[in-house]
Amino acid sequence: MSKGFPSYLLKRQKGASTGSARTVLGAILLATTTTAFAQSIVITGATLAIGDGSEPIKNGTVVISAGKVVAAGAGVAVPAGVKTIDAGGKWVTPGIMSGFSRVGLAEVPAVKETNDTSARSPFSAAIDVAPVINPLANPIAISRTAGITRAVVAPATGTNIFAGQGAVVDLGADMSPITKARAFQYVEMGEAGVQEAGGSRAAMILTFKMMLREAQDYAKAPASYDGRSRDALLNRVDAEALVPVVSGAMPLMVHAESARDILAVLALRQDFPALKLILAGATEGWMVAAQIAAAKVPVITAGLEDLPSSFEKLAATQSNVGRLVKAGVSVSMGMLTGDDALQLRAATQQAGNMVALLKVPGATGLSWGQALRTITSAPAEAMGLGDRIGSLKAGKAGDVVIWDGDPLEMTSAPVAVWIDGVQQPLENRQTKLRDRYATPTEGALPKAYEW
Repeated sequence: MSKGFPSYLLKRQKGASTGSARTVLGAILLATTTTAFAQSIVITGATLAIGDGSEPIKNGTVVISAGKVVAAGAGVAVPAGVKTIDAGGKWVTPGIMSGFSRVGLAEVPAVKETNDTSARSPFSAAIDVAPVINPLANPIAISRTAGITRAVVAPATGTNIFAGQGAVVDLGADMSPITKARAFQYVEMGEAGVQEAGGSRAAMILTFKMMLREAQDYAKAPASYDGRSRDALLNRVDAEALVPVVSGAMPLMVHAESARDILAVLALRQDFPALKLILAGATEGWMVAAQIAAAKVPVITAGLEDLPSSFEKLAATQSNVGRLVKAGVSVSMGMLTGDDALQLRAATQQAGNMVALLKVPGATGLSWGQALRTITSAPAEAMGLGDRIGSLKAGKAGDVVIWDGDPLEMTSAPVAVWIDGVQQPLENRQTKLRDRYATPTEGALPKAYEW
């Protein structure tokens, strides 16, 4: 598949309302190729955001070589002989990363034949989503068109509080989406976990502890572990899959929304001190922000959730993210309120809402740089990949997006996207349908429309 500049943007260029837009797009066309190889490029004249929490830089420069960021900032020297794109003041950011999703696991979530998010099977913790993520799924191309270049992909529970092992993926137009397989173990410890564990929180917590203890028993003596016993909660393959969790080698992402459930999760370290916890959801996290910060546990949450949609979210507030960050918690944002397989493109809107809250009396929001961090470097760090992806610091992956305006404004859109230094097509099923039917002519409709 060609990864050059997409044809639909050529049409967009012809209809651009300003000469500067045409100039920028023309420069991008001249400066890039149609090969699938990482390019050496320099982007100059940008309103540049590094993605590390700092504020945007005027007239910034980004240098990409061999798929990596070489330098980014103001006053960066432009190497000789490298193709250069004059951004003309347009915004340049790292690729956006969704901190939570199920992209690539479901094409149409309501159609079971296309949905691999959960399984009613004898296995739980051993389930690995990486082999079944579909890089050709339409939501991946749609998300890429919106500037999303990486995503955390989590399984959903089926018959157990443990759902299995999630992955970190890139959304490139190729057949190799996995950035990191078996990146974390996912477990439900809220209302959904209660239902899987017998109907009470007390039973859920006991089930969780007993499962981890069985994993410890397996680690001590794999040959003698009897996963077929009537008393065993884990079969052998699930027990083996939890060994990296109890040893701290694999992060444990725990979905918990209420303040009391969050405290119960943090208390698990009393019995299992090696646990490397990540909190997902945490709608009431603001109520126990000090405890989360003291435990140094990162949070992945939904952003602007200000109504109690369930009993475990009674204290929902639009200021949750702002208060957590103010308390010193590292916060990422992801799709935790539905459409987790489809609407990753809402990430920039989630972050933009946090900036808008600064103008709401009594609310607690984020600065622009802090908000961008929640969808770039923060989720990368939560996954233990902060040294590889998530920002435009030297040595990180060449995931770069050029935007036609402020990326945290809903009216802005990418004009070019690179993943690992490879320029990506900004074409998907939706753009093709838009272009086909924008100005239909008699006789040009497909056979299905003939009567």
